[in-house]
Amino acid sequence: QVHLVESGGGLVQAGVTLRLSCAASGRTFSSYAMGWFRQPPGKEREFVAAISRIGGNTYYADSVKGRFTISRDNAKSTVYLQMNSLKPEDTAVYYCAAQYIGVGGTKPAEYDYWGQGTQVTVSS
Repeated sequence: QVHLVESGGGLVQAGVTLRLSCAASGRTFSSYAMGWFRQPPGKEREFVAAISRIGGNTYYADSVKGRFTISRDNAKSTVYLQMNSLKPEDTAVYYCAAQYIGVGGTKPAEYDYWGQGTQVTVSS
C-alpha cells in the first residue's frame, strides 16, 4: 500500500509556471508507475500525464503536451508535474495516482491508489 499527498497548487495568472509535487509513503516507490489526473469543475476526471516506474517512459494528454512535464525522484519517493504556460482551461483539482507494478496508463481505473488532490486555478 502507498499513501500519496499532493502539494503545490494555487491561484495563478495565465502564462505562469507551477510545479506540483506528490510525496509517497509506504511500499517501495519504484514499484509504482505514477500518473497525474485532473478534474475540472463539473467534468469527469481526465488523464494528464504518466511516468513509468524508473522514469524511462512518459505519456501526456494532447492538451498538455509541450507545456507540462512529469518527472520522478525515486530516492525522494516523489513525482512532479511541471506546468508551464498555464491556461484558464487548466483549472482543475489535480490528483496523483499510483499503479502497482504497472507501466503507466491513461484511465483512472488502471490506478490503485490516489491522493486527495490539490486545486489549481488559472485566471485570465
